[in-house]
Amino acid sequence: MVRSTDMTWKETRRGLRKDHRWDLCTLSKQEKEELFDEHLKVLNKKKRDAFHQLLFETSQIDLTSTWKDVRKLIKNDPRFDKFSSSDRKREQEFYVYLDERLQRAQEEFRQLLKETKAMNYKSKSLLAESDQHMRDIEAFLENDKRYLILECKQQLRQKILMDYVDELARKGPPPPPTQAEPSRRK
Repeated sequence: MVRSTDMTWKETRRGLRKDHRWDLCTLSKQEKEELFDEHLKVLNKKKRDAFHQLLFETSQIDLTSTWKDVRKLIKNDPRFDKFSSSDRKREQEFYVYLDERLQRAQEEFRQLLKETKAMNYKSKSLLAESDQHMRDIEAFLENDKRYLILECKQQLRQKILMDYVDELARKGPPPPPTQAEPSRRK
Protein backbone atom coordinates (compact mmCIF):
# COMPACT_ATOMS: atom_id res chain seq x y z
CA MET A 1 0.00 0.00 0.00
CA VAL A 2 2.87 2.36 0.81
CA ARG A 3 5.04 2.81 -2.26
CA SER A 4 6.07 6.43 -1.87
CA THR A 5 8.65 7.63 0.61
CA ASP A 6 7.00 11.05 0.63
CA MET A 7 4.18 9.68 2.80
CA THR A 8 4.15 10.40 6.51
CA TRP A 9 3.04 7.99 9.21
CA LYS A 10 0.04 10.17 9.97
CA GLU A 11 -1.17 10.16 6.36
CA THR A 12 -0.55 6.45 5.97
CA ARG A 13 -2.26 5.55 9.23
CA ARG A 14 -5.38 7.43 8.14
CA GLY A 15 -5.54 5.33 4.97
CA LEU A 16 -4.71 2.06 6.72
CA ARG A 17 -7.49 2.48 9.27
CA LYS A 18 -10.01 2.13 6.43
CA ASP A 19 -8.57 -1.31 5.63
CA HIS A 20 -10.40 -4.16 7.43
CA ARG A 21 -7.06 -5.81 8.30
CA TRP A 22 -6.03 -2.85 10.49
CA ASP A 23 -8.20 -4.01 13.39
CA LEU A 24 -6.94 -7.58 13.07
CA CYS A 25 -3.34 -6.51 13.69
CA THR A 26 -2.20 -7.10 17.27
CA LEU A 27 0.84 -4.82 17.13
CA SER A 28 1.06 -1.73 19.31
CA LYS A 29 0.93 1.76 17.79
CA GLN A 30 4.66 2.14 18.35
CA GLU A 31 5.45 -1.20 16.68
CA LYS A 32 3.31 -0.27 13.67
CA GLU A 33 5.10 3.04 13.33
CA GLU A 34 8.51 1.33 13.63
CA LEU A 35 7.54 -1.12 10.87
CA PHE A 36 6.43 1.81 8.73
CA ASP A 37 9.77 3.57 9.28
CA GLU A 38 11.69 0.40 8.41
CA HIS A 39 9.61 0.02 5.26
CA LEU A 40 10.41 3.61 4.26
CA LYS A 41 14.12 2.95 4.80
CA VAL A 42 13.95 -0.08 2.49
CA LEU A 43 12.12 1.95 -0.16
CA ASN A 44 14.64 4.79 0.13
CA LYS A 45 17.55 2.37 -0.22
CA LYS A 46 16.01 0.80 -3.34
CA LYS A 47 15.45 4.18 -4.94
CA ARG A 48 18.94 5.35 -3.99
CA ASP A 49 20.50 2.18 -5.41
CA ALA A 50 18.52 2.56 -8.64
CA PHE A 51 19.62 6.20 -8.94
CA HIS A 52 23.28 5.26 -8.33
CA GLN A 53 22.94 2.49 -10.93
CA LEU A 54 21.62 5.05 -13.40
CA LEU A 55 24.62 7.29 -12.70
CA PHE A 56 27.01 4.35 -12.99
CA GLU A 57 25.52 3.29 -16.33
CA THR A 58 25.94 6.78 -17.77
CA SER A 59 29.37 6.52 -19.33
CA GLN A 60 29.82 10.28 -19.85
CA ILE A 61 29.99 10.87 -16.08
CA ASP A 62 33.49 11.25 -14.65
CA LEU A 63 34.82 12.50 -11.33
CA THR A 64 34.66 16.15 -12.41
CA SER A 65 31.14 16.11 -13.86
CA THR A 66 28.70 18.76 -12.68
CA TRP A 67 25.07 18.22 -11.80
CA LYS A 68 23.97 20.64 -14.50
CA ASP A 69 25.63 18.53 -17.22
CA VAL A 70 24.63 15.17 -15.77
CA ARG A 71 21.02 16.24 -15.27
CA LYS A 72 20.70 16.84 -19.03
CA LEU A 73 22.01 13.33 -19.72
CA ILE A 74 19.75 11.40 -17.34
CA LYS A 75 16.54 13.44 -17.04
CA ASN A 76 14.60 11.22 -19.47
CA ASP A 77 15.30 8.00 -17.57
CA PRO A 78 12.39 6.87 -15.32
CA ARG A 79 14.78 6.26 -12.41
CA PHE A 80 15.53 9.99 -12.43
CA ASP A 81 11.95 10.92 -11.54
CA LYS A 82 11.43 7.92 -9.26
CA PHE A 83 14.29 8.89 -6.99
CA SER A 84 12.74 12.15 -5.83
CA SER A 85 10.52 14.95 -7.00
CA SER A 86 13.02 17.41 -5.52
CA ASP A 87 15.85 18.42 -7.82
CA ARG A 88 17.82 19.49 -4.75
CA LYS A 89 17.69 15.94 -3.32
CA ARG A 90 18.77 14.48 -6.66
CA GLU A 91 21.67 16.93 -6.83
CA GLN A 92 22.77 16.14 -3.27
CA GLU A 93 22.62 12.42 -3.99
CA PHE A 94 24.63 12.94 -7.17
CA TYR A 95 27.43 14.58 -5.20
CA VAL A 96 27.27 11.81 -2.59
CA TYR A 97 27.68 9.34 -5.45
CA LEU A 98 30.66 11.27 -6.83
CA ASP A 99 32.32 11.32 -3.39
CA GLU A 100 31.83 7.56 -3.00
CA ARG A 101 33.16 6.98 -6.49
CA LEU A 102 36.23 9.13 -5.82
CA GLN A 103 36.95 7.28 -2.56
CA ARG A 104 36.61 3.94 -4.35
CA ALA A 105 38.89 5.14 -7.17
CA GLN A 106 41.54 6.24 -4.67
CA GLU A 107 41.43 2.89 -2.86
CA GLU A 108 41.69 1.00 -6.13
CA PHE A 109 44.64 3.15 -7.20
CA ARG A 110 46.41 2.45 -3.89
CA GLN A 111 45.81 -1.25 -4.46
CA LEU A 112 47.31 -0.91 -7.95
CA LEU A 113 50.39 0.72 -6.47
CA LYS A 114 50.80 -2.18 -4.06
CA GLU A 115 50.60 -4.61 -6.98
CA THR A 116 53.19 -2.68 -9.01
CA LYS A 117 56.59 -4.33 -9.00
CA ALA A 118 58.24 -1.37 -10.76
CA MET A 119 58.41 0.49 -7.44
CA ASN A 120 60.37 -0.45 -4.37
CA TYR A 121 62.20 1.12 -1.44
CA LYS A 122 64.82 2.55 -3.84
CA SER A 123 62.25 4.46 -5.92
CA LYS A 124 62.50 7.65 -3.89
CA SER A 125 66.24 7.95 -4.39
CA LEU A 126 65.89 7.06 -8.09
CA LEU A 127 63.27 9.80 -8.50
CA ALA A 128 65.60 12.31 -6.87
CA GLU A 129 68.34 11.43 -9.36
CA SER A 130 66.25 11.66 -12.55
CA ASP A 131 62.71 11.79 -13.92
CA GLN A 132 63.22 8.66 -16.01
CA HIS A 133 62.12 6.38 -13.16
CA MET A 134 58.82 8.30 -12.87
CA ARG A 135 58.26 8.01 -16.62
CA ASP A 136 58.89 4.27 -16.37
CA ILE A 137 56.42 3.93 -13.49
CA GLU A 138 53.77 5.99 -15.29
CA ALA A 139 54.28 4.03 -18.52
CA PHE A 140 53.60 0.85 -16.56
CA LEU A 141 50.56 2.29 -14.74
CA GLU A 142 48.98 3.76 -17.89
CA ASN A 143 47.89 0.29 -18.93
CA ASP A 144 45.49 -0.01 -15.99
CA LYS A 145 42.03 1.57 -15.71
CA ARG A 146 42.57 2.20 -11.98
CA TYR A 147 45.24 4.72 -13.00
CA LEU A 148 43.27 6.16 -15.89
CA ILE A 149 40.07 6.81 -13.91
CA LEU A 150 41.93 9.44 -11.89
CA GLU A 151 43.09 11.22 -15.06
CA CYS A 152 40.77 14.14 -14.28
CA LYS A 153 42.30 14.41 -10.78
CA GLN A 154 45.99 14.35 -11.74
CA GLN A 155 47.22 16.27 -8.69
CA LEU A 156 45.44 13.89 -6.33
CA ARG A 157 46.77 10.89 -8.26
CA GLN A 158 50.32 12.30 -8.13
CA LYS A 159 50.00 12.94 -4.37
CA ILE A 160 48.85 9.35 -3.73
CA LEU A 161 51.72 8.06 -5.86
CA MET A 162 54.33 10.15 -4.05
CA ASP A 163 52.90 9.24 -0.64
CA TYR A 164 53.25 5.59 -1.58
CA VAL A 165 56.85 6.11 -2.74
CA ASP A 166 57.60 7.85 0.59
CA GLU A 167 55.99 4.96 2.47
CA LEU A 168 58.14 2.43 0.62
CA ALA A 169 61.29 4.46 1.40
CA ARG A 170 60.35 4.60 5.11
CA LYS A 171 59.78 0.84 5.28
CA GLY A 172 63.13 0.11 3.68
CA PRO A 173 64.17 -3.13 2.05
CA PRO A 174 61.94 -6.15 2.67
CA PRO A 175 63.33 -8.96 4.81
CA PRO A 176 65.01 -11.79 2.91
CA PRO A 177 62.60 -14.58 1.97
CA THR A 178 64.63 -17.07 3.98
CA GLN A 179 64.30 -15.10 7.18
CA ALA A 180 61.81 -16.83 9.47
CA GLU A 181 59.21 -14.81 11.31
CA PRO A 182 59.84 -14.65 15.08
CA SER A 183 56.43 -16.21 15.78
CA ARG A 184 57.30 -19.29 13.74
CA ARG A 185 60.51 -20.06 15.64
CA LYS A 186 60.32 -22.77 18.24
